[in-house]
Amino acid sequence: MLVKSARLTESGDFARATKSGVRYSSANFVGYLYIDANSINPARAGLIISKAVGGSVARHRLARKIRHCLQDHYTKLPTGSLLVVRGLNNSATADCKQEVVEVIEKLVRKTNERANKN
Repeated sequence: MLVKSARLTESGDFARATKSGVRYSSANFVGYLYIDANSINPARAGLIISKAVGGSVARHRLARKIRHCLQDHYTKLPTGSLLVVRGLNNSATADCKQEVVEVIEKLVRKTNERANKN
């Protein structure tokens, strides 16, 4: 479980990450990473799980799996970053550990490449 200070809770933060952040899609997940270079706050992460994934039990099970994966790889996120992981329709049956790790690694790599270009 992520500590409270590591969670995204405000809709403005979710909007900033999904609209202005770098995006990476896999078969079952979409990840968004927004980095505020001027921020000294620790990285924060949030989830968006659609009702299309399934009922309440399926959505919460998927959210727990994703949070567990985030907890293990949270330290790879740069300071001041906002990470949002969106579960797509068929993600409830996916091997989320490997796929979420891949999404996080690709997002960090993309943001580093973008930062090096500027």
